[in-house]
Amino acid sequence: MTLLSYTQNTKTKLVGKFFIVSSLVTLLTGCFGNEDIAIPGPLELTSNDQSYFCGMTAAGHPGPKAQIHILGRKNPIWFAAARDAVGYLKLPEESNEILALYVSDMGKASWLTPETGPWVDINKATLVIESSRSGGMGAPAVVPFAETSDAQSFVDQYGGRIVKLDDIPADYVLGMVEIPDNPEISSTH
Repeated sequence: MTLLSYTQNTKTKLVGKFFIVSSLVTLLTGCFGNEDIAIPGPLELTSNDQSYFCGMTAAGHPGPKAQIHILGRKNPIWFAAARDAVGYLKLPEESNEILALYVSDMGKASWLTPETGPWVDINKATLVIESSRSGGMGAPAVVPFAETSDAQSFVDQYGGRIVKLDDIPADYVLGMVEIPDNPEISSTH
């Protein structure tokens, strides 16, 4: 075999390998690309579902709840407060691929037991912050509504301001909060 035929033979093999690798990359991109991923709908919160940050029962607190559906996970991660889910979005170390984030529609849900829904996509919700209503553990609440008119009625009654998701300050959802004493617990001890 001459040097020329060896070089041509090597080039042919390299071109063939390149073609195979390129084809596999294209095929895998088509199989695993985001275009074909179904967006899950909201699930019903149960008494067994634990809140992501504190590990407590997510249903055991008043105020709006949240669920985040992440690529590759069968079940959503739950939050006892919508505020915590917004905080999750603002943490750089939580870079999971989020498929959907649903929050309680507080225009229809009960403040004391909102876990039964209804749910609204946070990107379609009208959000209220800085109101006089507290969420889980007495923390400041991010209060979501499917209808802007319901959000405005809430602001008229409880104060606060209507904001878009991206306009919620990081320190509002990630800042330390002073948890008030619970008179029911304090009086029994």
